[in-house]
Amino acid sequence: MSSRGTGTHSGADGMTDGRGRTTGSVLSGLAVAVGCVLFLGGFVWGVLVYRPYTVPTDSMSPTITAGARVLAEKVGGSEIRRGDVVVFKDSAWGDLPMVKRVVGVGGDNVACCTKKGLLTVNGTPVQEPYLQGDGPASPIGFHAVVPTGQLFLLGDHRNDSLDSRVHLTDGDHGAVPRSAVAARVDARAWPLGSIGMMQRPQSFAALPGGTSQPGPLRPILLAIVAGAVLILGGAAYGPLARRKGRGRG
Repeated sequence: MSSRGTGTHSGADGMTDGRGRTTGSVLSGLAVAVGCVLFLGGFVWGVLVYRPYTVPTDSMSPTITAGARVLAEKVGGSEIRRGDVVVFKDSAWGDLPMVKRVVGVGGDNVACCTKKGLLTVNGTPVQEPYLQGDGPASPIGFHAVVPTGQLFLLGDHRNDSLDSRVHLTDGDHGAVPRSAVAARVDARAWPLGSIGMMQRPQSFAALPGGTSQPGPLRPILLAIVAGAVLILGGAAYGPLARRKGRGRG
């Protein structure tokens, strides 16, 4: 009598453990599958939207130092706003991609400097906390009216930047066409100590048109990280569940 009772109990435990192992395997496989979709999808999304660049000079220091790697969102020139750091290529500036900050758009009256050493856009002084050093916004004074459809570009290291000020005598008063823009810098990716998102300057936000919105880099990184966690967690759960089942057996 007692022997039959013991056999029945053992069979029930075996069925329970079997169902548990099956459920664990399904959950493990599902987590890995979802993780792969998020991980690979995030990478594909990033490749389609962003492009890495190396900044060869010190003209954007301290925002971006020489040799630093940045991630730039592939956008059209029509999406560019004042304060954006852009990657562009213009024949008048040379044959290589260059990185500069937009301080004026078509129709703007850009000048420097006020008595306090500030840049002005349409007569409005602009605070530029990202500049190298504590001196004026430019070591030399200048004034330019930006043609329609053009951008006026300056480096953040104004004492060591060949930018729109050098081309003031050109036909476009130092500006470049919006169509010359290939991408907008969204983040610093290297060196490790400088990794981070690029902030939109608040000083330009009050001007007509405001500042641009950040690209989708944060959700892309979130998808990649979440995918990696699910893949690792799902892959680890299967062996742990089987080991636990063998222990019960």
